[in-house]
Amino acid sequence: MRTLLLALVAALVCTCQASRYVLYVTGQHPVFPPVNQLADVTHVALAFMKSSTFTGKRPSTWPLFTSVKSVRDKFPENRKAAVKILIAIGGWGDTNGFSAAAASQMGRRAFAENVKAMLDSTGADGIDLDWEYPGGNGEDYKKITNSEKSWEVGAYPKLLAEIRAVVGPDKIMSAAVPGKPVDIQVAFTKDTLADVVKSLDFLNIMTYDLMNRRDNVTIHHTGIGNSLIAIDTYLTNGVPTEKVNLGFAWYVKWFRTEGECGQEPLGCKTVLMEDPKTGNDLERSGAFSWHDKVPKELEKSFHAALNNRKWDNDGNYYWDAQEKIFWSWDTPASMAEKFPAIVKFRKLGGVFAWGLGEDADGFLHLKTMNALFKKYLKPKPKSARKEKDEL
Repeated sequence: MRTLLLALVAALVCTCQASRYVLYVTGQHPVFPPVNQLADVTHVALAFMKSSTFTGKRPSTWPLFTSVKSVRDKFPENRKAAVKILIAIGGWGDTNGFSAAAASQMGRRAFAENVKAMLDSTGADGIDLDWEYPGGNGEDYKKITNSEKSWEVGAYPKLLAEIRAVVGPDKIMSAAVPGKPVDIQVAFTKDTLADVVKSLDFLNIMTYDLMNRRDNVTIHHTGIGNSLIAIDTYLTNGVPTEKVNLGFAWYVKWFRTEGECGQEPLGCKTVLMEDPKTGNDLERSGAFSWHDKVPKELEKSFHAALNNRKWDNDGNYYWDAQEKIFWSWDTPASMAEKFPAIVKFRKLGGVFAWGLGEDADGFLHLKTMNALFKKYLKPKPKSARKEKDEL
């Protein structure tokens, strides 16, 4: 009995001290580094399964670009059993399945039961819900207005609660949530989040794409200042610090500007980047990962940005005066600034990145994150903590 009691106490201690290191693995870039570079990763979210997969008749197989087992096998032998593999459901532009499910108790129950069946079939440890976004401001916000989707704000926590009730307490449930203030205020207010966090183990706050094609002046797309604003908004709205993960973007963004930006490109006026009637992309901005081939028409400007980037204590950027293109991205140096300025400062529960394969083939950002996680978040062995206390 005493041995069992000690084991239970030890398990509780480990849970309290654990910190999260989450990586999304995408079907667009299913590339993995050598196993030793994954030794400290705690969770992997496989993106994506479509939300509509869980609303109709239960499929005989579950469509995913890989299997849970094959991903688990990418990890060191001593970590295979410990790493948690999640299935990310949804993603940008995929809202119909969520809306259909959330609209009724029967729909929510059917969605939840299909999620459980998928977890049982695939062997996944949980799910990451990427509804972007309940209540509006998603890809279709010009076609279906926020007022038409306002009912989703109250239905969202009900859907989460139903899934939790069906899958049980041992499965992991997380959600990807917006970082832009204009998107946060739609469905992630203090009133809504009080019920949301009851069902979730953690939130992946998308502190990237903080500038997008709907903006009309340049800002850092993943800067320290606007990332901290996003984090503080959720904390102020009642999300416990231990349930918050800070997001990192392992890709580059660019935006065309209008006219001269002068000596200070931040706050510079952009060209119109989105059709004001349809919301369609006018292809005057974009993004690509470190694994992607740089679009030919952007090669010259991008190399100029890499060689001449600026740093303003908030983030990396570059304005190409000749091509009139504003560039914004994270470097290892800016990542190193964010850990003490945000993760340690706000005592967050973890970090995540979109995404692992996007950082191939060099995996420079991954190596940086590994080092920063060890320094700021990874629990120290008991002996190391004792030595530190003695010092």
